[in-house]
Amino acid sequence: MVLAHASNNIFNDYTDFTRGVDKDNYYRTMYGPQPVADGLLTKCQHLTYFAITGLLAVACGIYLVVISGGGLTWLLLALGAFFVLFYTWPLKYIAMGEIAVLIVWGPLMVGGGYYVLTHVWSWNVIWASLPYVLGVTTVIFGKHIDKLLIDKAKKIFTLPVLIGEKAARYAVLAMMVLPYLLVVVLIITHYFTPVLLLIFVAVPTFLKMVPQFLKPKPETRPEGFPDGQGGWPLYFAPQAFVNNRAFGTWFMLGMILDVIIRVVFPHFWAN
Repeated sequence: MVLAHASNNIFNDYTDFTRGVDKDNYYRTMYGPQPVADGLLTKCQHLTYFAITGLLAVACGIYLVVISGGGLTWLLLALGAFFVLFYTWPLKYIAMGEIAVLIVWGPLMVGGGYYVLTHVWSWNVIWASLPYVLGVTTVIFGKHIDKLLIDKAKKIFTLPVLIGEKAARYAVLAMMVLPYLLVVVLIITHYFTPVLLLIFVAVPTFLKMVPQFLKPKPETRPEGFPDGQGGWPLYFAPQAFVNNRAFGTWFMLGMILDVIIRVVFPHFWAN
């Protein structure tokens, strides 16, 4: 998964550069170095880097297919390869990039990982993956809101470009609230133990983000807002990341404690 994600990022850089997206001081060249655009690698070197990383990812995937006996694992491998190769183009250009993130980081990665380990496809696992994947999606959504105008000018029709800036901001807020509701439902249905209520420790961080997402992005960097790598000119993306990091930390800790409780006290929260 790590190698596949790295391959996608490398190919993303190459595709955007060759399509001319990174020209004219595009956002991606402002907040971080881009290997080809900044002259760190030639196009040939960059493709070689992608090929080696991608082949290593495929080799790991084939190994998992072999040890799991094939079946659905072949489909999972094929879908993973599809999203690695086609996320940047055309999916991101036709408002499918955010949907791809939802599919890959939730059902495909978590549900698929569970299947490879257990040989069982579980829709409960898919539901349980949603609190995590919605947080990830808020970050990519925030980034696409940040560069909405320039993406629209370059005919990159991300979902925020399609639905508009205001609707996109409110969609992010909804995706920040939904994980809390989903975890509560999963506790009520006895999928999680009440220890997952730890996630509510992250609510103060969420409340700090709400006022920013209720207003359009400011035209100039607010006083005290970080600049450069991971900061301005990105505005909504880093704030979505801070919220996701807070929620994700407590969600992960809750999951670990949930497992410990089930192992040590198997009848504490029986289904």
